[in-house]
Amino acid sequence: MSGLPDGLRLRRAVPQDLDDIMWLEHVSFPTDAWSASQMAGELYSPHGYYVVVETTDDGAPTVVGYAGLSSLAGNPVADVQTIAVAADQRGNGIGKVLFGELLDEARRRGVHEVFLEVRADNPVAQAMYVAFGFERIAVRPRYYQPDGVDAWVMRTELDALDAGPRTGPGPIGQETLDDRS
Repeated sequence: MSGLPDGLRLRRAVPQDLDDIMWLEHVSFPTDAWSASQMAGELYSPHGYYVVVETTDDGAPTVVGYAGLSSLAGNPVADVQTIAVAADQRGNGIGKVLFGELLDEARRRGVHEVFLEVRADNPVAQAMYVAFGFERIAVRPRYYQPDGVDAWVMRTELDALDAGPRTGPGPIGQETLDDRS
């Protein structure tokens, strides 16, 4: 039901995932990775919703993707904070599952509008966001530093997506369940 290949599972991120998330953060965003303290703040925030995809094969689970959403309680607006998938797992639909789960959570929170930023030089991520109903509304010049790459600001209205791509029947629990925005 999750849309993930065998051997992978989606679950809610927990603070104990910080080291795995930070490893993936640094390999995915080598020039502008968040600090561990920034990411920890996101994982502990009552306004945030972070999920990971991990392996379920033999041995210790390995985080191969993560994504995060932020929205204040009662606010009809949310922001996609980040999404990353390990290079060797790209093309398997993991990004779509992570992103779909963030949008599902936004709907559960009563959000009507979702925003994100995406690198202007990342057409793969841009195409995924467009497929989910997002449109470019602005450009932030030289937003990504130190590279000096522009950011596209994108938004969608969740009501306009009807039910949208669904990743499951409802919220994921902590026990079940590449691009920076």
